[in-house]
Amino acid sequence: MAKSGLRQDPQSTAAATVLKRAVELDSESRYPQALVCYQEGIDLLLQVLKGTKDNTKRCNLREKISKYMDRAENIKKYLDQEKEDGKYHKQIKIEENATGFSYESLFREYLNETVTEVWIEDPYIRHTHQLYNFLRFCEMLIKRPCKVKTIHLLTSLDEGIEQVQQSRGLQEIEESLRSHGVLLEVQYSSSIHDREIRFNNGWMIKIGRGLDYFKKPQSRFSLGYCDFDLRPCHETTVDIFHKKHTKNI
Repeated sequence: MAKSGLRQDPQSTAAATVLKRAVELDSESRYPQALVCYQEGIDLLLQVLKGTKDNTKRCNLREKISKYMDRAENIKKYLDQEKEDGKYHKQIKIEENATGFSYESLFREYLNETVTEVWIEDPYIRHTHQLYNFLRFCEMLIKRPCKVKTIHLLTSLDEGIEQVQQSRGLQEIEESLRSHGVLLEVQYSSSIHDREIRFNNGWMIKIGRGLDYFKKPQSRFSLGYCDFDLRPCHETTVDIFHKKHTKNI
């Protein structure tokens, strides 16, 4: 795609930078990321257009906006078809000690008002910190725009002395969710190994380490203890798929 040729005020420069990145991602077939950049760049160009008085420049801007919008629409149609065909796949690699990967940051793109039912398969919702991880995940699910009514958890039963603590913790979470109008159904399996999360809007997320990909905080009063976006992570891989239908556990 041709260079923007925009006059170099800050807003135009920002638009040109974002759109250049969009074209690069597009050429690398990284379509989900390219679409985000196209949309952001188009919004910036529209702001530039509003502040432009010269008719010739306005005409050129409209032409450029139209071309970028056409490309963005074609990518969106392609991705929608991929979702319909069950072929959509996005992978995120979380590096050792990386930050910025709270549950909200990782999942909010896939949560909307159509999400009413969630399935979690994770063998390690046992120890205290893992129960807190699950609780944080549930807190995210009951916030807007979600309208979650049922959460299914399949995990393994702790065989040690912490079994009572595990059962009690999950029961307390179940009672708390019930007070918010959400049903938690817990099942146990001795053979579960896979870790995945499914939403009834078709999204499926597989995390190599399940929900337990955060490192232990240095202390109770260190940054990242409360805000998981500031908590360093273990190295892991997140695979995101879209299916037309999600299966029941």
